[in-house]
Amino acid sequence: MDSTTTAASGTGRGTTSNEGSGRRPAVAVLTSGGDAQGMNGVVRAVVRTAIGAGADVYAVYEGLQGLIDGGDAIQRFDWGSVGSIQHRGGTVIGTARSVEFRTREGRLKAAANLVQRGIDRLVVIGGDGSLSGADLFRAEWIGLLDELVESDRITPDLARRHSHLVIAGVVGSIDNDMVGTDMTVGADSALHRIIEAIDALSSTAASHQRSFVVEVMGRHCGYLALMSAIAGGADYVMIPENPPPPGWEDEMCERLRAGRAAGRRDSIVVVAEGARDRDGAPITSQGVRDMLEERLGEDTRVTILGHVQRGGAPSAYDRWMPTLVGHAAALEVLEAGPDHEPQLVGVRSNRVHLTPLMDAVEATREIPRLIDAGRYDEAMAMRGSSFTEMVRVFEGIAQVAPTDVAPSRRIAIMHAGGLAPGMNSAVRAAVRFGMSRGHTMLGVRGSFQGLIDAEIDELAWGDVDDWLAVGGAELGTGRSVPTVEQFYAVSRALENEKVDALLVIGGHRAYESLHRMLAERDRYPGFRIPAIALPTTIDNNLAGWEMTIGADTALNEIVSAVDRLKQSAKASRRCFVVEIMGRYCGFLSLVGAMSVGAEKVYLHENGVRLADLADDVEDMGRSFRAGRRFHLAIRNENASVGYTTEFLCQLFAEESGGAYDVRPMVLGHLQQGGNPTPFDRIHATRLAAYCVDWLSTQLDAGTHEWGFVGQRDGRLATLPFTRMPELVDPTFNRPRDQWWLALQPVMEAVAVDPTH
Repeated sequence: MDSTTTAASGTGRGTTSNEGSGRRPAVAVLTSGGDAQGMNGVVRAVVRTAIGAGADVYAVYEGLQGLIDGGDAIQRFDWGSVGSIQHRGGTVIGTARSVEFRTREGRLKAAANLVQRGIDRLVVIGGDGSLSGADLFRAEWIGLLDELVESDRITPDLARRHSHLVIAGVVGSIDNDMVGTDMTVGADSALHRIIEAIDALSSTAASHQRSFVVEVMGRHCGYLALMSAIAGGADYVMIPENPPPPGWEDEMCERLRAGRAAGRRDSIVVVAEGARDRDGAPITSQGVRDMLEERLGEDTRVTILGHVQRGGAPSAYDRWMPTLVGHAAALEVLEAGPDHEPQLVGVRSNRVHLTPLMDAVEATREIPRLIDAGRYDEAMAMRGSSFTEMVRVFEGIAQVAPTDVAPSRRIAIMHAGGLAPGMNSAVRAAVRFGMSRGHTMLGVRGSFQGLIDAEIDELAWGDVDDWLAVGGAELGTGRSVPTVEQFYAVSRALENEKVDALLVIGGHRAYESLHRMLAERDRYPGFRIPAIALPTTIDNNLAGWEMTIGADTALNEIVSAVDRLKQSAKASRRCFVVEIMGRYCGFLSLVGAMSVGAEKVYLHENGVRLADLADDVEDMGRSFRAGRRFHLAIRNENASVGYTTEFLCQLFAEESGGAYDVRPMVLGHLQQGGNPTPFDRIHATRLAAYCVDWLSTQLDAGTHEWGFVGQRDGRLATLPFTRMPELVDPTFNRPRDQWWLALQPVMEAVAVDPTH
């Protein structure tokens, strides 16, 4: 959500124009097919990026049907037309499924409506049907114009000037079912809705010792079902790509019985709407419910979430990621030549990723065909290695580990550093995954001091059952780094407890502690065990990993707080300066600013200079005089020693001349609070399982390496602590390579109105 300068911004509608745009390029943007949270963020980014690049921009209402209807359905947008829409669910320009667009006559009308306005560049936000329809439209474009010229509906000169249609596609789909992008617009928000429901159901189910069968969307894709089962702590999950083996009914009932015996008071089964058995017969939520009641004799209820999954405000991720891909899509259609192959604009590892549009569409459509043919292994492979990995991880954490197997190794788990949401999720997954590997899992309470004081408990499967969704750190944490004088006590504690491997879940202090201990390992026998650090900190300032556990939850807390702040400011003309945590790392500030539609962000990495502040004051005054009612500036807590949040507020207020007032807002430790988001629960689970696997491999091989979780060639890897000096800026305790700094031009493109 951001400030606006026109009344039109309230509805998202701009001004109508029936004239061509001369030599200026003209871009149209539309949303089509099913709606998805975050579509408005893409529209906003496309409009503002294209305007900043010197193009005329049009929005098409009601999707592909709007191209055919023309008139008021194709409206000229200005900068303010897309103000105050980023935080809204659905799509403010509407969407529809157009039967008429499937006919050549319908596409003829659409071509005429576009070319008469000088539009020959199109950004389509939708699913595979909408994108393939747009590509057919592009392929027919020359023939359509020829036919329009022959029927005197357009002039030959107009056809010559717009002889090619350039398109780009962005996937708006809550199912996350498109090949070619890590995430589709709307999928993360849909997970938020599902997890909100499962968390609520779990509490009432536990009160009555009930079972719930939850049906989620996903006709051909099990992403929502699988990830919500992991993030919601479900006992069993049914997905289309990986049907359960014959006899699954017995396996499911036995798993639920074992969970109750281990202390669970509730049971959750998640079913994708397209689930089936190995013979291709549908598995319905009602059928599962009836089977459970009959076999377990237990009160079982069905909840079908339906379209609630599409509703509500977009998550933080579905604000900044759509901004990123929308910006790239606008540049794609503006910079592409007439013969350029249309691209799907998606993301890979938080960076823009382009895939030939129809290659992505065809690969996506191949998966349902494989499922229908019973070729499930191939369908799973096309979903990608991480999808397959998470199926394996779920099986490891959902099943109660057998108690009649003698434990082989003792793995200790502890926290170090500041609190981060998702710490409990990581411990829960590590305990359960470790027990499934036959290990004894130990919980160290109170960080390194707790280890020294022998505050260590054996953790059982049921002990961590309700930790998944809980914020904070049940084991406790601390920022103290053990001193050289304490190393002997730490070593003796590890020896006394017969610890065979160590998993430290934490932030910079965890990494620093292990790095120091590694340097002294030869002197202390207790340190001659494998050890690994799992990255958890809201600051996202750790080397090797791009989104630390806790950062996504902090971003969502920031978004929630600023959304309420902006509502409170609507009745006045006001500037807010919001201070955000992060120490010397500006990740939360920059990505938070993109997510809430801020006009300005101050980062330690860039510094704050008096000359820049003078320019900011002038720009602010000019925009308020032009009609702005709200200005939002985000400041990283350590952006500057002298130019504090209070100083900025005093400066802006003094220079306002009474035209607007200024207020500070320091979010503080609110950002460390809250229950972990689905993203943080899922990735905490994934990383914990990886750490246990890595430690198990070390123990089996008799080696004792020390490392931290990172990536190599896009895959999880353990990076040795010996690499810390080359990866970390020791002065400011942040990575030397901060990938998110590349987002600054995107932030500027959507925040700075070039007409002011």
